[in-house]
Amino acid sequence: MSDFLARLERFLSEQNEKLHVEQLTPDASTREYFRVGWKGGTAIACVYPEPFIAAEQNYLDVTNLFRTAGLPVARVFEFDEALGVIIQEDLGDTILRDVLEHDEKGREILLDAAIVLIAGIQSATPLAYELDSIASRLKFDTEKLLWELEFFKTHYFSTYKGAPLSTTDDRALSAEFLELASELESKATVLCHRDFHAANIMVHGGLWIIDHQDARIGSVAYDLVSLLLDRVTQPPDAEWLANKRRFFLAERKRNRMDPIDEYAFAEEFRLQTIQRCLKAIGTFSFQSVNRGKTYFVPFIKPMFEIVLRAAENLDRFPTIREIVKREIA
Repeated sequence: MSDFLARLERFLSEQNEKLHVEQLTPDASTREYFRVGWKGGTAIACVYPEPFIAAEQNYLDVTNLFRTAGLPVARVFEFDEALGVIIQEDLGDTILRDVLEHDEKGREILLDAAIVLIAGIQSATPLAYELDSIASRLKFDTEKLLWELEFFKTHYFSTYKGAPLSTTDDRALSAEFLELASELESKATVLCHRDFHAANIMVHGGLWIIDHQDARIGSVAYDLVSLLLDRVTQPPDAEWLANKRRFFLAERKRNRMDPIDEYAFAEEFRLQTIQRCLKAIGTFSFQSVNRGKTYFVPFIKPMFEIVLRAAENLDRFPTIREIVKREIA
């Protein structure tokens, strides 16, 4: 029996709950998830690798923030700091990604509904500061963005390909990464989910946000890039992307947030696209090699193609463009 399961069973026993436990499959997580019997129904148990302090626990903090803001996230029923267990509302098994793959008719409606949620998260920015949420104290600053870009460089070239960059390419790429990260830090002004893709949205009556514990302050474009461009098998049509950006800007306006010029937002979206997609490639590379999750591999080339298109549209970052061209040739 794993330590995770042993701690969960101890917790349930102390709660006088029957030991009805079904293990669920996490994605790229260090946590383990289980469906358990709870108060005559079911709930989801998230078991962390180690104990936590509730006041410093990101998931509990951000759940409180999102629920206070009226955002659809699961209720937390109970938790145990020493055992590292959180029991939360069961939202079923249907993730938005699966629905999008099988419902061409409803695809655009569902995506627009998810974009509405992004605007809702951003409108909660003042509340995050008012509550002194952990999310308001974290930021996509230069250091964090650079770390993610260096993670890509290490795990795509060395871990995945087994072919580190030359010293010349490495230095030139690092210089452009610093330029990119510094510019994006200057645009980090709103609350972001941080991993807002279609596998982190449940369909349970309506749409529900999950995996929100890493929320932080970032670019207005961050979550939209994640939703529209994460794990695609081919780059989406440019006009389709432009329409989604317009819909998002209109939704921000409906939420009475500061207006953003469409052209300026397109530029910011492309900057964030380069950073976020390279970061994702690094994650896919690491997960496929170190954790055997090779189902991530088919997403690597399309993500590179998206990066190249964004850099070419900006007419910037010649080293990124040259290296990416080499990788997809």
